[in-house]
Amino acid sequence: MMFYALALFNVFVAAVAQMLLKKAAITPHKSIVKEYLNPWVMVGYSLMVFSLVSNVYVLSQGVLLKELGTIEAASYLFVPALAFVCFKEKINLRKVAAIALILAGVVVFFWE
Repeated sequence: MMFYALALFNVFVAAVAQMLLKKAAITPHKSIVKEYLNPWVMVGYSLMVFSLVSNVYVLSQGVLLKELGTIEAASYLFVPALAFVCFKEKINLRKVAAIALILAGVVVFFWE
């Protein structure tokens, strides 16, 4: 069970990394080098690498690939929620319904 929680945490870390990369993308830069070599980008990609390595560890500890892929569907919840908090992106009823359907599918997948 602990490895499933770690897998879910990895999805959250990847979502945070996406927020950092979005912050880097909307921040004006004076040169193309600074556009790709700035703290937002470097920390964002570092978090992505951490998530990747941690997912490989989770897979080596017995979490099945099909289960990990299903757990990663939680990003459809984390990314819009973080985008709302960080960038004030709108979440309408249609998006909420879609997220609810995705999460219901995850629950059905893991239902025993």
